[in-house]
Amino acid sequence: MPFLTSPFRSGAREQAPVVPGAPRKTGQGLRNMELGLLVFAFIINFSALLLVQLGVRGTFDFNVVTLSAIIGALTLGVNIVLRFRAPGADPFILPIAAVLNGLGIAMIYRIDLSNPDLEGVFWTPSTQQIVLTMLAVGVAMVVLILLKNHRVLQRYTYVFMALAIVLLLLPLIPGLGRTDVAARVWISIAGFSFQPGEIAKIALAIFFAGYLVTARDSLSVVGKKFLWMRFPRIRDLGPILVVWAVCMGVLVFQRDLGTSLLYFGLFLVMVFVSTGRLSWVLIGLGLFIGGALIAANTLGYVEFRVHAWLDPFDQEMYEADGGSFQLVTGLFGLGAGGLIGKGLGSGSPGTTPLASSDFIIAAIGEELGMAGIFVVLLLFVIFVARGFRIGQQGVDDFGRLLATGLAFTIALQVFVVAGGVMRVIPLTGLTMPFMAAGGSSLLANWIIVAILLRLSDTVRNVPTEAIDE
Repeated sequence: MPFLTSPFRSGAREQAPVVPGAPRKTGQGLRNMELGLLVFAFIINFSALLLVQLGVRGTFDFNVVTLSAIIGALTLGVNIVLRFRAPGADPFILPIAAVLNGLGIAMIYRIDLSNPDLEGVFWTPSTQQIVLTMLAVGVAMVVLILLKNHRVLQRYTYVFMALAIVLLLLPLIPGLGRTDVAARVWISIAGFSFQPGEIAKIALAIFFAGYLVTARDSLSVVGKKFLWMRFPRIRDLGPILVVWAVCMGVLVFQRDLGTSLLYFGLFLVMVFVSTGRLSWVLIGLGLFIGGALIAANTLGYVEFRVHAWLDPFDQEMYEADGGSFQLVTGLFGLGAGGLIGKGLGSGSPGTTPLASSDFIIAAIGEELGMAGIFVVLLLFVIFVARGFRIGQQGVDDFGRLLATGLAFTIALQVFVVAGGVMRVIPLTGLTMPFMAAGGSSLLANWIIVAILLRLSDTVRNVPTEAIDE
């Protein structure tokens, strides 16, 4: 896997290689390609909303479509910003994010229509999601305008570490933090709720990238060799032990299994990519397995989730408060969808609790079938692959690590969410990026889109000498 080895261990020049005579699209050509894909994404999203309305009501309401058109206009606005601020940015990332976001809105709208209490109500979860998407896309444009050079972020490596710590501690402050279901991961200010851990994952990715650029020599070269691998010295294990302890603290005090898994997985992969040493993966997996066993045997809510995962059809577990009812109904919904689904507006996705957030993938599976889930997952695969490609071709080690870390964050989150719904792993409480209802996740993921776009433009256009300016 040259992606994991060439830039960080070879000592090669930091400028991405260019093949003489190879065809190369201009910035204008990339943006035109992106514009065409955005138009296609808007057609898909518009058609999804139309099919939902016709399937449920048999009529067409232009109110939601008008709001959706505003999102389409905003994404076109991002295309315009990119033409002036990042003309060489990747042309696929923005359209993929737009179509995933739009399909999520269409499914949330479908679930709203199945709720009789929302009949005739304008401010519903779907309209709220549309407004939050407008805000998130607007913030992404601001990030693209203000962030002219990604290396600026490296200067504030430890500032982002402090920011991440503060964000993680906010939900624990009495009067500010709010418990949702079992996890204490939300804060509430003036009636508005926000999940600071979503922004913390970006801050941690920036911190990990900045730290590993300076520490990778001691983490990758020094150590004793055992069998075919070189293991680090005991004193070099400090960073991974600290991150492991922080993640266990999130699990114990915030009762958030998914976020702790996400943070630890992010750090572990970034350490592996920066050092190329498999021993770090083995050490990290050992710490993870040990922590998981301890949590499963000492923390009641973790044991409860593991039991619900292993035996969801147990009568006592099925009927228990917060038990396996949601998982079972989601599985039945997936089974009812079959290969091609019942069709948008023809299923019963509203019967699954929290179908618009935690279990939106089950709702998609019921109405669009296995084929629909495959398309959604394939879009995420392409998105993550483009992020890894940016990391592979990065012009500096910090940018390479940051792009890889952000792309892996999306990949791991998708795997954890889809795996939990499909009973591959226990449910963790994370939400599907871009698709699930919730402003915190939308905001964080659109910021990731903006940073990846900035990094991809740097890969294409910035000469090595200009990186340190």
